Amino acid sequence: MKKFAAITLVIIAGIAHISNALADSAAKDICVAKVKEAVQMINEKGLDAAIAQINRKDGGFAWKDSYVFVVDFQGRTVANPLFPDHVGMNQMGLTNKDGRMIVQEFIEIAKTKGEGWLEYMWPKPEEMQKPKDQRISSKKESYVHRVPGQDMLAVAGVFE
Repeated sequence: MKKFAAITLVIIAGIAHISNALADSAAKDICVAKVKEAVQMINEKGLDAAIAQINRKDGGFAWKDSYVFVVDFQGRTVANPLFPDHVGMNQMGLTNKDGRMIVQEFIEIAKTKGEGWLEYMWPKPEEMQKPKDQRISSKKESYVHRVPGQDMLAVAGVFE
């Protein structure tokens, strides 16, 4: 009976691990799809129309605790549906608690590879409402994709 219970626990743990992995994979797939949708919209509708839609909280580019934002190669936020006060701000010097210059790393990926993933520590959206010294950072992975023919990129990420 103990052996059966142990095997059952191992199976349940395995199923839970697989479920979490599948959920993480699905969340990443959504990030990639939404970023590529934003990039395509910029190319097809033009920058002004696309940015207007991306900036709207109900524009289809914000979901759960993820969202697409757009940054130019000078580090200026062009669109951000969850943090509209960031639009127009230069984020080039923005660092996380580890001192990493995240926006610079996004730009480097866009310039050198065109697209890719970046893993780093960052506060979840609800943490951003707290004073900076009280925010708790979580592991985040963000997908970066350069807008073809333009010096800008779109990004969306998932928290673990």
